[in-house]
Amino acid sequence: MGDDGNGYHEDLHRRPVIEMSGITKVYQMGDVQVHALRGVSLRICAGEMVAIMGPSGSGKSTLMNIIGCLDQPTSGTYRLAGEDVSRLNDNQLAEIRNRRLGFVFQNFNLLSRTSALQNVELPLVYAGGRERRKRAMAALEAVGLAERIHHRPNEPSGGQQQRVAIARALVNDPAIILADEPTGNLDSRVGAEVMTIFQRLNVEQSITVILVTHEPDIAEHTRRVIHIQDGLIQRDEPVPEPRIAGESVYHDQFMQSREC
Repeated sequence: MGDDGNGYHEDLHRRPVIEMSGITKVYQMGDVQVHALRGVSLRICAGEMVAIMGPSGSGKSTLMNIIGCLDQPTSGTYRLAGEDVSRLNDNQLAEIRNRRLGFVFQNFNLLSRTSALQNVELPLVYAGGRERRKRAMAALEAVGLAERIHHRPNEPSGGQQQRVAIARALVNDPAIILADEPTGNLDSRVGAEVMTIFQRLNVEQSITVILVTHEPDIAEHTRRVIHIQDGLIQRDEPVPEPRIAGESVYHDQFMQSREC
């Protein structure tokens, strides 16, 4: 996991993986225009672990949707791994998502009547991926669920359900994982366990992790926090002493700068 065999992730470390310049997003609500983003410029390097924070209605979810190629900006330029994706059509955006991005959501979004293994295989079914079972097993093993592959989502705990969701995000070998409030439905102990997984994936597999959270203690597990309000970035600052959620063996590696 984490490398396509051609040095893809290593190559990304030589340049920014996300470059946004003057991004705006305007929604038409009847006769009213809602300016969700008002000119966001942002650069994230490969291998970073970043939190996006902001109050309700600040524009953070809109920003996350554009980063994840789930929506298009009204104006501005967005380059993902050097490719301008600002004006791609829906099919082209879907292809980009399948190739480069993994998504984790607050409510897990798992199919309740299928096993953990089948849930993780699902993106490969849509994408026509080969060796689905082998790759899904490897993803579940990466999140510590090798022994629970046949359990259904309503059987494990919330933390284990989120592990299944992370495994599903991993199965297409993404360069970037986008997590929207990934600990929002979990208690603090289980939330810390989930952050351990994200930190380990970031260190071991050089996956860029970008998460939206309203919890300052969760944001402290990243290296950088971007604060957004009223559709603009108000502050973009490093985390001086990131919390290390799990094994101390990752401390020195996680603390290393990932700037381009």
